[in-house]
Formats: sequence, structure tokens, C-alpha cells
Amino acid sequence: MFLRSISKIDDYKMEYSVQLTFREQWLDERLKFDDIGGRLKYLTLTEANRVWMPDLFFSNEKEGHFHNIIMPNVYIRIFPYGSVLYSIRISLTLACPMNLKLYPLDRQVCSLRMASYGWTTADLVFLWKEGDPVQVVKNLHLPRFTLEKFLTDYCNSKTNTGEYSCLKVDLLFKREFSYYLIQIYTPCCMLVIVSWVSFWLDQGAVPARVSLGVTTLLTMATQTSGINASLPPVSYTKAIDVWTGVCLTFVFGALLEFALVNYASRSADRAADIHRENMKKKRRELEQVSLDAASDLLDTDSNATFAMKPLVRHPGDPLALEKLRQCEVHMAPPKRQNCCKTWLSRFPTRQCSRSKRIDVISRITFPLVFALFNLVYWSTYLFREEDDQ
Repeated sequence: MFLRSISKIDDYKMEYSVQLTFREQWLDERLKFDDIGGRLKYLTLTEANRVWMPDLFFSNEKEGHFHNIIMPNVYIRIFPYGSVLYSIRISLTLACPMNLKLYPLDRQVCSLRMASYGWTTADLVFLWKEGDPVQVVKNLHLPRFTLEKFLTDYCNSKTNTGEYSCLKVDLLFKREFSYYLIQIYTPCCMLVIVSWVSFWLDQGAVPARVSLGVTTLLTMATQTSGINASLPPVSYTKAIDVWTGVCLTFVFGALLEFALVNYASRSADRAADIHRENMKKKRRELEQVSLDAASDLLDTDSNATFAMKPLVRHPGDPLALEKLRQCEVHMAPPKRQNCCKTWLSRFPTRQCSRSKRIDVISRITFPLVFALFNLVYWSTYLFREEDDQ
């Protein structure tokens, strides 16, 4: 056979279309004739029903048709010693069961099977021609696949009615990854990176951060549904499902991070309000104590002798204890801190700084985790053997 073209390979329907010139040759001694001293090389017939022919059919065919423009593309040649050569141009749509676990980093094997329909191996046996039985057109071009190689083999089948002869051609297709890199992987990476922009926006820019998070989340969800719409609903997880699922998780995590930052900021505001109320209350109490002390001084006798307060405070005095504690802190030798603690020390542990700390930590954590995921993902699927599917 001569493969003229492969028009499409459909992942959703799991089929492929091919146009080929099919030839078969057999020996029928009843058709011997005199070649008139070698001047008659062969006879040509255009009607196949005038001679006996093998009952061959394509077992994995879904649709097929002959070509009749301008004349039927078929001929039968009968040679003087009784050999018959049958040639025809046909177009076929064949079933191709696919394993999409590594999609779109996969390779697919599509077969073309030819078998006898009614004659068992006791009467009819198909054999590949010696040499090069299958040829492929040189300028074969597929939009999203590359034909790496093809193999010929036998696939005899046994049923209740007997054993039937069968031939097959295995076509090994490798999926072109550049299309999916441009259309799927790069846009998903960009959406994940855009979702990280909210970490650098001000905490008070609530509309901007919410709009950015929701927009990237909806865009990522639309991208995922568009990818799944072009693939059959299979029961296992594909490589593209892992990628889109993790990217969607990162975008959703960025939105949850803002919710956490907003909650921490509001908690800090409430704590600050409570602190201000406590300070105001203490200030009012101190003012009241000062007024009471002043009124007591006015009521005392003008000739009374005021006792002088000692210059040195008692050990139990709170102010003395505070001074002593500060001196101990300044005199203590400085402790050596690692780089992480030094970096985190820039952001105090006060309630009002928690939201800022969350944003700063997210700016480092999210890219690092995403880079680690990329490392594991590509190392797993690029170097995974086909037998592991």
C-alpha cells in the first residue's frame, strides 16, 4: 500500500482519516494465456467482478469510499502466467483507540487492519510482500502530529467459525508540543503570574484586588473548560488536567490570600480601636487622680511641712523595675540571627503589621512553590516511558 495523505487525527472521536492506494496480488492458474511471444505483457480489466478476488475488508473501518473522478480509480492486471494484480485508491476513516494519560506529551499508535471476511486460513492466507510493502508520500504533513515510523505485522484472529488471516500496519504518531505550549501552557502561566500582582497592591485597594482575583479565576476556569471540551471524557487523569488543576489552585489561592489579608487588617483595626479606648480611659483616670491630689493639697495647712520624696526608689517600685529591665536588655550580648529571622524582623509582630507580613511572605512563597511544581511536572512527564501509561 502507498499512503498518500493523512487528513486528520481526531482525539475526541478517537479516529483518523487516511487516503491510500491499496494493492494485492495473487496467482490464479485458470487465467493463464499466451503472451504471443512476449509481445503481450498483461491484460487490463476495469471491472473487478469478472475475476475471482479475495474477500478482504478493513476491520477497524468506520467510513470509506472509492474515488470515481474522472474515471474509477481501479485496475486489474492479468499476467500471462496467471498472476493477478489489483490496485485501487480509497479513502478511509479508521478507529484509533488512544491512551491520553500523557496528553499533550503523548505518542499514539494507530493501526490499519486488513482481514479475510469469509475464507479461513485453510483456504486463504494474506502475506506481506517482501521488501518494502508500505510506502509513505515524502511530503506528508500533519498539523499537530508527526509520523515517526510504521511497522507491518500479522494479526490473525480466531473465532467460533475458524481462524482468519489478518495483516496490520501500526503507525506511530508523535504529538507536536509547540502548539500546546503556545495555546495552553504559556497562557496558563501568564494567568498565574498576573494573579500574584495583587500581593504588591495596597491592602486598602479592595476593589482592585478583588477584581483582579475574580477575573483571573474566571479566565482560568474558562480556559480549563475549553481544553476539556476538545477531549473525550475519560476516567483517568491526563497530564493537561494536572497542569490546569494546579494553575487553577494557585489562582484561587491568591484570591484566598487577599481574604486572609483583609481579615488580618480588620482585626488590626479593631485592636487599634480597643487600644485607643483603653489609653483614653487611663488618661481620664490619671487626670481624675491629679485633680484629687490638687484638691487635697489646697485643704492642708499652709504651715504644714511636706515630706520630700526619696531620690532612690524602693526595689518594689514599678518604675524602678522597668528601668532595671531596660538596662539588662542593653547590657545583654546580641544574639546571632539567621537570614530568615533578620528578614522577618523588618516586620514587627504587632497586630497592625500581620496583613503586611502575609503579603510579603506570599510574594516569595507562591513563585517558589510554582517553580517547584514546574520542575516536578516537566521532569515527570517529559521523561516518562510510554509503557508506564
